[in-house]
Amino acid sequence: MNGHYSFQEAVIGRKGVYIIGVAGDSGSGKTSFTQSIRHLFGDELVSTISLDDYHLLDREQRRARNITPLAPEANNISGLEKDLSDLKGGNPVRKMVYNHSLGILEGPVTFRPSKIVILEGLHTLFTPMLRESFDFSLYVDPADDVRREWKLKRDIEKRGYSEREVMEEIKKRQDDYERYIFPQKEYADAVIHIGFSRYGRDLGWLKNIYRTTLSQIPLTGDIPGADLAISLPAFMTLVPGQFSLSYSREILGGRTLASLTFDGEFDCHFISGLADLFSGEARGSPCRILGERKLLTPPDIVKALLAWRIMQEIIMAA
Repeated sequence: MNGHYSFQEAVIGRKGVYIIGVAGDSGSGKTSFTQSIRHLFGDELVSTISLDDYHLLDREQRRARNITPLAPEANNISGLEKDLSDLKGGNPVRKMVYNHSLGILEGPVTFRPSKIVILEGLHTLFTPMLRESFDFSLYVDPADDVRREWKLKRDIEKRGYSEREVMEEIKKRQDDYERYIFPQKEYADAVIHIGFSRYGRDLGWLKNIYRTTLSQIPLTGDIPGADLAISLPAFMTLVPGQFSLSYSREILGGRTLASLTFDGEFDCHFISGLADLFSGEARGSPCRILGERKLLTPPDIVKALLAWRIMQEIIMAA
């Protein structure tokens, strides 16, 4: 590792493109984490691709053939592999764009990669070639009841489905999810588990408070300033509230992952080390980046920790 590099210098000076893969089911929260990482790093450094753009069939064609978008044969995976290889070298690609409002494919359009490209979708880690192409990969894994509620809310409010249509689609997709999507979890460098808060199920909708676990392969090498400090003075003077923080290990795909679980609301001053991790890097303190809020939710903290992890990967490789 060259300790003299800043994050921006390491990204700009890097040969080729740093590729991040985000995998998970439809409605699992992939886009939320993708957008937050992009925001933390800066839009000038990061561009994103939805793998829905690699559907081979539009919505009506899938219905006519009784096939779900989770089935590999409904997607241009070989085309994705080729484009990913080109993107990694910094080359532009021609691809389609999936219009969710109309359920149709439009284009093609030219996509020119920035220095960091995030690909998020259903089949991100589906083949060995795809898995080997990513510099860092993430699987978003909400609990079944959370995933169901999120999909209902998204598809009804944003995509114009009725509740009956969404529930029928969830039931129809379940077998394909278990066969094709869920197994990708074993190949990810990090996994985010999301469940309803122990302090109240309704806190999810009201405040985005979910019990959130970040499980990841430990970093190797010397990492200066890697300190998630807890401020005891802040702890003694906090406005009364409920929160918990725990550490455990998870065995996944024969690998041992380190897991941090957050629940409740966390005062920015309480987790003072979180701001220090970003000192001089990215765009500043997560508390400021995430909306000038005094309190952070578990997803906020996990997004910031993921961004910091990726920053360290890039800096150490410089």
